Amino acid sequence: MDPIKFEVIRNALLEATEEMAIALRRSAYSTNIKTRADFSCAFFDRNLRAVAQSFAQPNHLGSFTELVPRAVRSYGLENLAPGDAILTNDPYGGGVHLNDITLITPVYAPSPLPLSHFGRGVTEWFGQPSAARGDAAPKPEGRGEGDLFGFVASLAHHVDVGGGAPASIGAFREVFQEGIIIPPVKLIAQGKIVPDVFRLVLAQIRSKHETGGDFRAQVAANNTGARRLTALVERMGFDEVNAYIDELIAYTELRTRSGVAQLPKGEFSADGYLDNDGYTDQRVHLVAKIVIDDDGILFDLTGSDPQRRAPVNSTYAQTFSGCAYVLKCLIDPDVPTNAGFYNCVRVIAPEGTVVNCTSPAPVVGGWETQLRLTDILFKALASVLPDKMIAGTKGMICHAGFGGMHPRTGEYYCFLETIAGGYGARAASDGPDAVQTHGQNTENAPIEETEASYPVRIARYELINDSGGAGKFRGGLGIRRDYLFPDSSPTFTILADRDREGPWGLFGGHAGERAYYILNPDGDTQRLGSKVTLELQPGDVISYRTCGGGGYGDPHERDPELVRRDVREGKVSVERAREVYGGES
Repeated sequence: MDPIKFEVIRNALLEATEEMAIALRRSAYSTNIKTRADFSCAFFDRNLRAVAQSFAQPNHLGSFTELVPRAVRSYGLENLAPGDAILTNDPYGGGVHLNDITLITPVYAPSPLPLSHFGRGVTEWFGQPSAARGDAAPKPEGRGEGDLFGFVASLAHHVDVGGGAPASIGAFREVFQEGIIIPPVKLIAQGKIVPDVFRLVLAQIRSKHETGGDFRAQVAANNTGARRLTALVERMGFDEVNAYIDELIAYTELRTRSGVAQLPKGEFSADGYLDNDGYTDQRVHLVAKIVIDDDGILFDLTGSDPQRRAPVNSTYAQTFSGCAYVLKCLIDPDVPTNAGFYNCVRVIAPEGTVVNCTSPAPVVGGWETQLRLTDILFKALASVLPDKMIAGTKGMICHAGFGGMHPRTGEYYCFLETIAGGYGARAASDGPDAVQTHGQNTENAPIEETEASYPVRIARYELINDSGGAGKFRGGLGIRRDYLFPDSSPTFTILADRDREGPWGLFGGHAGERAYYILNPDGDTQRLGSKVTLELQPGDVISYRTCGGGGYGDPHERDPELVRRDVREGKVSVERAREVYGGES
């Protein structure tokens, strides 16, 4: 293989997905997508192997690799012509929670080769593709002509998909209460939206204007990816690009296995809990064992609790994604992310548990469980990789969702965001303040945009001093974010955790401060649970106080100058500095 051409093609494939992400973000209507970047884009080859993926959301690592192949096989390529696209969010067909909806578009490009050249993949799974059979379906401009080259997919978290509460989050008992379930269905036919399907989907959704715009943004993203990939094939050659894709996947697997071989061998275990399941006070037990041996790395989650009739169940795709993220963090960050990498991620997640639930278990809070599991997986390796591991983090998505009739427009609106918190400290530095953690990479919803678009005021938005766990290196600070509704009566849902125990410290570090959720903090104050839906009145305030990260190392070993700096910056009070670090500040 020509190494220069290899890099040119590798980066061209990756940039096609990055340009998809740009198109999606710029075209979207909702704050959750256009500003907070809660989406991802990817390219799969004709054998349904992941080839390239934009990294708006690392949490979507697993959902793409599980969902796209299963959706295409289920729908059948014989039912897809150039210019078509299918839509799905089926949580038990490789998906995650219902808000994350994926649009999948086949890409056809000029090919001088017979279908048999590509081996088992297409012929065994699908039969002959439409273009190879000579179907006369028109091919939209810009999609290319010829044989199937692959698939582009965009996944976006839609602000509402129906169900029992605005933003489609809440303490539901079964998946049917959470919103519309979409098996693979054709949304785009011959380059145009299928109106009956589009109307049927939007009829289930509260925020029709925003959601309709976001669906069209996904169409624009997929069209962009298809054009870029077709142009690449036309320039480099169909057989040439496919040969380099094979080489890229083999190269990635080789590098991944080499990275795993450098990790310490053995079995490493840890466990932990979610504070409650949303319906009972029972904690949700998560158990993780990591086995590293000559066969690679295995994530064994046997022993985790049975699934609950409560919103804390993770699908297999969500769990796989967390395990893939942990492995990605342990090896060279320059290793590409494609099927060669995923081939090295082995997961045992027994069916019917909170880490691999089955229908009709609710899944809306599955990401809360997945992020806590990710924390626990890192904890399992702390004793053998102390210089690479971090103390406990926010370890939850921390949803805030609300909606109702807009008092000025008269339209139904929905809003959703996730609140940042403290990151865990590590061996050489403090944990970052007020960030999303692990595979969660959503951005802040700016106050100005939120207040301009929705009937809410952000009354307070600030760091919480003393919330980070003390240590030689301090945990990151949580934040306070207060929502004031001056002239409306929305339905508000908190779907979060960490209100009973803060994130753990490591090697003598202290735990971070736990989270608090409060109704009317400056009036008739009421402390709320972490998984609750309530009806608000004009003037009500919901206050989030997220947890701080855990500390790392003995607090008495902290550099006094760092303690003084924290006090000067208001991150640590004088009283706390004296109490936990000793001496004068």
